[in-house]
Amino acid sequence: MSGLLGQGAVAIWHDIAPEGRETFYAWHGQEHMPERVGIPGFLRGRRYIGVGARLEFFNLYETTDVQVSQGKDYAERLNNPTPWTLAAVKHFRAVSRSICRVGASHGNGQGGLLATLRYDVPDGNADTHLAALRQRFLPELAAMLGIAGVHLLVADAQASGIPNAEQRARGVANAVPRWILLIEGWGDEAPFIAEAHGACDQAAMEALGASGPVNLDIYRHQITVGKTK
Repeated sequence: MSGLLGQGAVAIWHDIAPEGRETFYAWHGQEHMPERVGIPGFLRGRRYIGVGARLEFFNLYETTDVQVSQGKDYAERLNNPTPWTLAAVKHFRAVSRSICRVGASHGNGQGGLLATLRYDVPDGNADTHLAALRQRFLPELAAMLGIAGVHLLVADAQASGIPNAEQRARGVANAVPRWILLIEGWGDEAPFIAEAHGACDQAAMEALGASGPVNLDIYRHQITVGKTK
């Protein structure tokens, strides 16, 4: 079984300027997440806050498949932001956003803690890397004590980089992480952080074919919004 609800996802990391924090929280919980989950094919939205992270917030939207986040209904919302959206997104800083397919998923629960890994893999090594993760690394990681789920997301770099009105309102282009691991934990922070860093450090990921920096960040769950109808 999978702890994710579909075969697609939109993954977003960002900071918020201090003067926009109150606006962000009100808008994101009351308007933005329900709006996104209301789009056909969007199944659930979750937001996390960093407890040891380069970027303070992480948002995950689960979709039936990757085509949903490349479709007209999502594009319509991105290119017709509400007045509240325009007021909120100008406070976003250092946004990373990827439109993804689910490459693998293990576990049937959701944890209150989350480790996100952002990294790259040379195109020529992608198939070998994917096979290594699926056959051994992810199942072994999912079997560790305190782990509720482990998920691999693979970005569609071209689709992720298409500009839209929301992004233009922020004034800068998004970074696009290409390979993403999500590790969900259900225990205390300290052992989970140690476990994630021990299993997924730079050397371990390079041995599996990753290249460049491996950004491992730890988050705590804040809110989940699901379908209401």
